Amino acid sequence: MTEQPGVRARIIQVEDLEPQQVRTQRHADGSQRSVWDRYFVISRDPSFVSLHTHWEPDVVVHRHGHMGHHVMYVLAGGLWCGDVWCSPGTHIEVPLGAAAGPFIAGPDGVDLFEVTAGEGHSWEADPEGFADLLAERGVTPLPNPPITLPEWMEDRRSDQARFARPTIRETDGPG
Repeated sequence: MTEQPGVRARIIQVEDLEPQQVRTQRHADGSQRSVWDRYFVISRDPSFVSLHTHWEPDVVVHRHGHMGHHVMYVLAGGLWCGDVWCSPGTHIEVPLGAAAGPFIAGPDGVDLFEVTAGEGHSWEADPEGFADLLAERGVTPLPNPPITLPEWMEDRRSDQARFARPTIRETDGPG
């Protein structure tokens, strides 16, 4: 291969990217917590996505896979991937056709660098288990906030608000 005319390296500082709230949920203490993404690259040809993401403390993310080979690298904080604690320096590889999670951000949240070689969309695995986990933790998913994507890319985030279950606070009583 040789260097191609008109193709250049790009250097981007994460601080120069606008964070986008991509998921939000209400926790048992009444607080709202979110996942915030900053996209470095969303490319159609070749299909490729890279981003920095910040999950606020105790955010719960469903078990899922991606429409491409996906990598997560823990930069700061930590998270649970299933029953494995992932601290800074942890590399999580999710090949095309595999799923990982569920994920639960640690008490300090987590910052991740993520890359998908392929289309960046995800697919759900074990939605019933996710609904049970949310209920156990007293977490209510809220509707997806609007996000900005390239004009050619469809927003295919799953509607996790469908997992919201009514809860009865102890002070409310049964009826």
